[in-house]
Amino acid sequence: MKLTRKGIEDKEKWLAAGIELPAFDYKSVYEKTKQQPVWVHFGAGNIFRALQAPAMQALLDSGEYDRGLIVCEGFDYEIIEKAYTPYDNLSLLMTLGSDGNIKKKVIGSVMESCVLDGSGGKDYGRLKEIFASPSLQMISFTITEKGYSLRDGSGNYSKAVAHDMEAGPEKAESYIGKVAALIYHRFKNGAYPVACISMDNCSRNGDLLKSAILEIAGTWCERGLSDAEFEAYLRDNNKVSFPWTMIDKITPRPDLNILNELKDAGVEDIELTETKMHTCTSGFVNTEETEYLVIEDDFPAGRPPLEKAGFYFTDRETVMKAESMKVTTCLNPVHTSLAVFGCLLGFKKISDEMKDPDLKKLAESIGYKEGLPVADDPGIIKPSDFIDTVIKKRLPNPFLPDTPQRIATDTSKKLPIRFGITISRYIERGLDTDNLRMIPLVFAGWLRYLTGYDDEGNPMEKSPDPGIEIAEPYMAKNPYGSGIKDRDAILELLSKKEIFGADLNKAGLSEKVLSYFEEMNSTPGSVRAVLKKYVNESV
Repeated sequence: MKLTRKGIEDKEKWLAAGIELPAFDYKSVYEKTKQQPVWVHFGAGNIFRALQAPAMQALLDSGEYDRGLIVCEGFDYEIIEKAYTPYDNLSLLMTLGSDGNIKKKVIGSVMESCVLDGSGGKDYGRLKEIFASPSLQMISFTITEKGYSLRDGSGNYSKAVAHDMEAGPEKAESYIGKVAALIYHRFKNGAYPVACISMDNCSRNGDLLKSAILEIAGTWCERGLSDAEFEAYLRDNNKVSFPWTMIDKITPRPDLNILNELKDAGVEDIELTETKMHTCTSGFVNTEETEYLVIEDDFPAGRPPLEKAGFYFTDRETVMKAESMKVTTCLNPVHTSLAVFGCLLGFKKISDEMKDPDLKKLAESIGYKEGLPVADDPGIIKPSDFIDTVIKKRLPNPFLPDTPQRIATDTSKKLPIRFGITISRYIERGLDTDNLRMIPLVFAGWLRYLTGYDDEGNPMEKSPDPGIEIAEPYMAKNPYGSGIKDRDAILELLSKKEIFGADLNKAGLSEKVLSYFEEMNSTPGSVRAVLKKYVNESV
């Protein structure tokens, strides 16, 4: 059984192995997509293959739609080479149920895959054809929040962006520059309407995308490198829209156990591979069963009926509330809490943490007790139902191979949103911040994490995080095992809103953080002892 268009023609073998196959007429859909493309997606990673591609397949299988997806990778070109081309753009979706059931399905809704190879590339020529097509309705993105940044850590334009500002659309080299150039090509060939939709897990993602594209396009217009009317086209919401979205689906890297299960089922020539950019990929994706994609319904050229595939279409305010509910109270703060303490306590799976009584109480207190009282209610999803699913179904799922080390990446960038907004709401609404016990405990846990030693006193590798460079000089004055040696250094760190989302001194929380940290930063086992002591006090 080979994962190719030819291989899945032997339907009986696949179905006997419990693997569902596409039910639509591939040749017909391929030809219609080639001639009249509707949806091109940038970002060929796991989240796309686990959420957007299956949604489109649901429409194709039910006969609700007749054209598929085109995917483009603009960062790690090897993903196309290793995870798409060998499998004729098919992938295996492995949905890991919390009851141990694994639903196996071949996803075949991707009709074309390509790379964003610039003005001289063969794929770029095809992309220009797609962008010039009047039928194109959607340009979507999952390129991570970093993908929209035009500047380096010093605040200067990256080398590629600086080049694009001078060279213009015909010679664009940066990711966003090449996207802007393709939209300019659309403008030059009819100025047809289109929606540009960021589906990345970041706040006000549509504005991030719009701002990045407009900054480049505006410079081109000012310097006479493009038609002066191009910027007006981008700013005309009846021509080009930038809807906001909220996305939520946990999709870890492909897991070896899942690969072995596929091999046992008879699937051949499928392996885990790593690109030179360290992307782990394969012909399959393993993911959880729960998913949400809430989209501002602003599509000047129309759209496929994706609400029939489970997407929510609504207004901007509702999207904002759904995003806030998830990111600031009901999921992401819980995730980060488990990540910090999971790393310190030596856990390798989030699901194993949820079996630990102390960590489970921490998760419940962060979510239900401290977050839920100030959670936004989007109406389309009840916050209480959302967090019930998080605590009782999603995070405890033993078959989902997600790690605290992965979630701990970029923690300093997450703390202000995942916790700082809750602190601000307590203050704005006149609620007593003294009732916040677990959020300060997580902050203290992160300071303890920054010492670089786990709870047993062993050196611990820290996950990548640019903010560590800001915090480490302060924490170097309070090394592992020293309790608190320089109180003023920590107090200065706790005043930094860019790290914590609030000045914790002014918010009345710094003394708690200091106390918790001093207790944790003493002897081996003190992290566990402090965690146990305070999560049980808060119940």
